Amino acid sequence: MVSTHIPRLVIAAPASGSGKTTVATGLMRAFADAGLAVSPHKVGPDYIDPGYHTLATGRPGRNLDAYMCGPQQVEPLFLHGAAGCDLAVVEGVMGLYDGASGQGELASTAHVAKLLRAPVVLVVDASSQSRSVAALVHGFASWDPEVRVAGVILNKVGSDRHERLLREALDESGVPVLGALRRAPAVHTPSRHLGLVPVAERSTEALDAVAAQAAQVREGCDLEALLALARSAPALTDEAWDPGALRAGVPQGDGTASGVEAAGPQPNGTRPVVAVAGGAAFTFSYAEHTEMLTAAGAEVVTFDPLRDEKLPPDTAGLVIGGGFPEMYAPELSANEPLRKAVADLAASGAPVAAECAGLLYLSRSLDGKPMCGVLAAQARMSERLTLGYREAVAIADNPLAAAGTRVRGHEFHRTVIEPGAGATPAWGFTSPERRVEGFVRGGVHASYLHVHWAGAPGTAERFVAGLPRR
Repeated sequence: MVSTHIPRLVIAAPASGSGKTTVATGLMRAFADAGLAVSPHKVGPDYIDPGYHTLATGRPGRNLDAYMCGPQQVEPLFLHGAAGCDLAVVEGVMGLYDGASGQGELASTAHVAKLLRAPVVLVVDASSQSRSVAALVHGFASWDPEVRVAGVILNKVGSDRHERLLREALDESGVPVLGALRRAPAVHTPSRHLGLVPVAERSTEALDAVAAQAAQVREGCDLEALLALARSAPALTDEAWDPGALRAGVPQGDGTASGVEAAGPQPNGTRPVVAVAGGAAFTFSYAEHTEMLTAAGAEVVTFDPLRDEKLPPDTAGLVIGGGFPEMYAPELSANEPLRKAVADLAASGAPVAAECAGLLYLSRSLDGKPMCGVLAAQARMSERLTLGYREAVAIADNPLAAAGTRVRGHEFHRTVIEPGAGATPAWGFTSPERRVEGFVRGGVHASYLHVHWAGAPGTAERFVAGLPRR
């Protein structure tokens, strides 16, 4: 049995909007500036916060999602991401005990904290309370005895007198105050229809915001006490997740083996090229996907549909993840040479995997602006936010999954596409409601559903195995 000691903290809150991202990102940067190698993590499926975490630490921000990847994968994925680090900081999601709808603690911050046996620091918005803060903290600390709420950081404190009242009240709770942060407009990060504006779109402003968050945390928090708390976490005993572990034969869907093997280098010694969309319009991706494609034998090359007029040389397959194409529809449409190259690649039968933003980019039009025209569908912005976890089954064989493969994923968009499904849909949703969604056509798999491939064994290997050989 392995034994790995990685100092770690989970940054949680009673509710969304309390300041988790400010505190977590500020702590990551403050500790990194102090010379520590900091591993950043985010509970849940969110793509945007990990971008700020990456900016703060210089390491890939990684998600820990017990719903999409399964509880059994949380510790291995954590160990993989945190390997060789001095400290790991895990930012929670929503309120501490809020998890997948109707499924108890599953995928909540509390659930992940228990799986990692990590101490929890509760960030409390203290702007409209004084003595009542003690009752709030006591309730969260005592709700689940297996969750170790080991400290509090008070956020949005109004004055020295306000801080004094809060600290006096919390003296009776038994949970130590490890920081008190004043209101600070400089650390504000702008939001829009899907949450924070991604790092890739903010450049200098994002750097300034992260630096301001770190300065606020250094001034208001007891970093020595927080580091000591992180070091008090016990050793972990699982094996680290391995993106190159053999996935062939892992049961999928109806229980039959996938039979997919990694492609590996081609006879001439080269690796098949998989182009992955990036840049400001396509910022949503999980770091593990690239690692899995590489381990399966592909050469992964990133391109920017806003700037590049050609796909990377020798592109054999294409992955277009999530993002904000609706914010860049005119620019994406104006890049006609690339739109044609994408359409030609799809027409050749090469594997193309597109999710959410990628789905919109492959449509005929987005808000009236011509897109790639791979799918006979039109997309547009909507007033309605579609958000939540989904259980789904693959309708037909496709580049990502064999027919009958069951996955868990999530939807997160404020757009609609018409029709919502092609003649051969990508997925049949089984929960929370039953419907079909997405498109499978030739080598194209396009859907709104985000899937974390670490929770869907065989996905990367299947995609790479389907690449044309030169």
